[in-house]
Amino acid sequence: MVIASDGKSRLAYIDWMRGLACLLMFQTHCYDSWLTPAARQSRFFMYSQLGGTFPAPLFLFLAGISFALVTEKLWQKNVPPAQIARTTIVRGGEIYIYGLLFRVQEYVVSWGWAPKSDLLRVDVLNTIGLSMMLMGIVCWLVLALQAGYARPDTPGRLPPHSSFLVNLFSGRTALVLSGIGTALLISLSTPLVWTTWRPLWLPWPLESYVDGVHNVGVPQSGIFPVFPWTAFAFAGLAVGFLLQSQWARTQERRAFFSMGLAGSLLIEFARWLDRQPRQFYAVYDYWHTSPSFFLIRVGMLLVILSASYAWCRWGAALKGFSPVILLGQASLLVYWVHIEFVYGRVSILPKHSMGIGGASVGLLIISLAMLVLAWVRTKMKGQRLNFVAWLRPSPARS
Repeated sequence: MVIASDGKSRLAYIDWMRGLACLLMFQTHCYDSWLTPAARQSRFFMYSQLGGTFPAPLFLFLAGISFALVTEKLWQKNVPPAQIARTTIVRGGEIYIYGLLFRVQEYVVSWGWAPKSDLLRVDVLNTIGLSMMLMGIVCWLVLALQAGYARPDTPGRLPPHSSFLVNLFSGRTALVLSGIGTALLISLSTPLVWTTWRPLWLPWPLESYVDGVHNVGVPQSGIFPVFPWTAFAFAGLAVGFLLQSQWARTQERRAFFSMGLAGSLLIEFARWLDRQPRQFYAVYDYWHTSPSFFLIRVGMLLVILSASYAWCRWGAALKGFSPVILLGQASLLVYWVHIEFVYGRVSILPKHSMGIGGASVGLLIISLAMLVLAWVRTKMKGQRLNFVAWLRPSPARS
C-alpha cells in the first residue's frame, strides 16, 4: 500500500494479516486446551481447528513478504550480496534462537510432567528462523550470479545477444522465479520426504527438522518441519518481490486484485488436480503433504492478501484505533505469552474441562488481555524511541 497523503503506513496490510493470524491462533489454542472430550467431538470444534490451519501459513507467508521488502531495500542501496545475506541470515538465526528459548521456557513452566524431548520439538518459530536463513542463501546466490553476469570481465557470462536469458537472470524477475521455484520444489518433494525418502539415517532431533518425526518414529502433523512449511515463506518471498516491481508500484490496486484473482484460480486448479483419478505419489496424504492442499492454502493466502489490502485502504482498518493491526505489530510477544495462559501451568481455565460457552469466555479474556499487552508494548517502544531521539545531539542543544 503506497504511503497516502494522510501518512498511513504502506505496510498496514502486513500488520493486519499478522493480527488476523493471532486471532485465529487464539481461538484454535483456547478451544483445543479447554474443551471437554465431549465438546471436542462437536462440529463446532472441528471448524475451530480447521481455522487453525491458517496461522502458521500466514506467519510464514508474511515472513517471506517482509524478508523480500528488507532485501529489496538493501539491494537498492547497492549493498553487496554477501552483506545482504549476512544481515538477513543473522536475523533468521535470532528468530531461531527465540524458538529455542521458547521451548526452554515451556519446559521450565511444565517442569515435572513435560518430557525432555519437548526441548527439541520443532515449533513454528524455529521454522520461521530456518526459512529466513534459507531465503537468505537463495537470494545471495541469485544476487551474486546477477552481479557476476553484470561484469563484462566475468568468465562464462551470458553473451550480449542472449536478451531473454539476460532478462530472466537479471533484476527482480530472477528473485521472483527463485521464490516460486523453491516453494514448488519443497512442496513437490514433501510427500516423498515423509515416506520413501525419509532420512532414517539421521538422529531423530535432526530428522524432525526434515519431516517432523519428533521422537515418535513417524512424521507428526503437529510439528513444523522444513518440508512442507518453509514453502509458504518462499511463496511469500516471491509475492514480496513482485509487490516491489515497477508495475505493482504504479498499478497498486490492479496488482493486489490480480493477486486475489490469481489466488482464486489457484484454488480451483488445486481442487481439479486433487480430483484426478491417477496420482503421482504412492502415498497420498491430502491434509498433510499433498501439493494440492499446499496450492489451495497459497491461493487462500493470496485472496486474504487482496482482501487485507482493500480493508486497509478503503475499510475501517486505518480509521482510528485498530485492534487487529495492534496485535499484528506485537505478534511475536502475544504468541509467546498467550501460550502460558492457555496451555501452561498458569492456564486461566482448567484444561479439557469447559463447555463451548465457558471456553468462549476464556477466549474473549485472552484476546483482550493480549490486546492490552500489545498496546503496552507499543507505548513502551514509542517512549524508548523518543528517549533515544532526545539523547541524540541536536542543533538546538549543541
